[in-house]
Amino acid sequence: MLENYLEVCVLPAKFSYNEEALENLRIDDPSILDRLIDHESFRESNLKKCREKVDKRMTLQEAVAKFVEDGDVVADSGFSYVRTPLQAQFEIWRQGKKNLQYIGSPNTLSSFAIFAGAAKYAHNSYVGAEMRGTDRAFDRSIKDGRGKILSEWGHGSMGLGFKAAQYGMPYVASRQLLGSDMLKYNPYVKVTRDPWNNDPVVLIPALHPDVVFIHAQQADMYGNAKIFGPAVNDIAEAFASRKVIITCEEVVPELAIRFDNSFVVIPFMVVDAVVELPYGCLPGCCPGYYYWAREWWEWLMRIATRDEEAMQDFFKEWVLDCKDQYELIDKLAKHLGGSRYIDHLRRMQKAEEYLLEDKGVDFTYTQVIPKRD
Repeated sequence: MLENYLEVCVLPAKFSYNEEALENLRIDDPSILDRLIDHESFRESNLKKCREKVDKRMTLQEAVAKFVEDGDVVADSGFSYVRTPLQAQFEIWRQGKKNLQYIGSPNTLSSFAIFAGAAKYAHNSYVGAEMRGTDRAFDRSIKDGRGKILSEWGHGSMGLGFKAAQYGMPYVASRQLLGSDMLKYNPYVKVTRDPWNNDPVVLIPALHPDVVFIHAQQADMYGNAKIFGPAVNDIAEAFASRKVIITCEEVVPELAIRFDNSFVVIPFMVVDAVVELPYGCLPGCCPGYYYWAREWWEWLMRIATRDEEAMQDFFKEWVLDCKDQYELIDKLAKHLGGSRYIDHLRRMQKAEEYLLEDKGVDFTYTQVIPKRD
């Protein structure tokens, strides 16, 4: 069985791909896969990037309009709903971007991007919201052809692809994916033999998304960004992507970065834009700042995804009809207890991180179905 993967078929595309995976995924035109592993085009764009210390601040609307183009490969950052730049993604969908490819570990947002009509393709590692339920909207979109899966990954294997790009390596050799059927559904990876012991190894190519939005707790105007807590794949994605936009809770003076450079994990020279975006992760969470709006995710995963009409209603209410994060906050507060609810999110996050006495902080909640005027 292994020998089937050792043969590489050259197809009418810029690169060679796994023929069995192309057939299984029903990819007729493999050139759609080229952009993600095109190191030369990445290198050309990277050489043109400004390395000077200039003020890169702009609004979210300006950043999306300038740096996200139809057909781009968009990287998901953070982890599911933890420090994920949800408000930036909402703006991409509001601006009507089209034919995007989404990649991420996890790749939770690809489902909603496809539903919004912004994305057509997904490079999958995981889609869903854990204990909040199965993403039935994604299931429907793949079955009815609105979305198409271009490659299947494990978290680790996709992370290694970003890491290879960060280090300027064409690929990394790993045992990731061996023994799994993902090899049959990933056109990019190739199985060969370890030259030292002849054991099978998987070659994972460097992955280069076109654009990534990364939410940091703090950044200066030049793009030096602090991330508190696990950075997941965000550091690698910052170096691997052609265009990098930092959204952050606070833009702080450069001296604040110089005097305390702990947690500064993304340097200014890879960053193209900085957007000060308080509450930019809502309705997700931002470590050190606010907890995630569990009720919102309940409404989405257990109620809205049940059918197309419910999903359209939800999407219009929480994305299209909210011009920014503050309008979303107003709606959350309206349904869930006013300004006290937003303060409760802050207190829960602090208590969870043992930055606040957790006795007396109530983590329980009752599922609520919002009522609209």
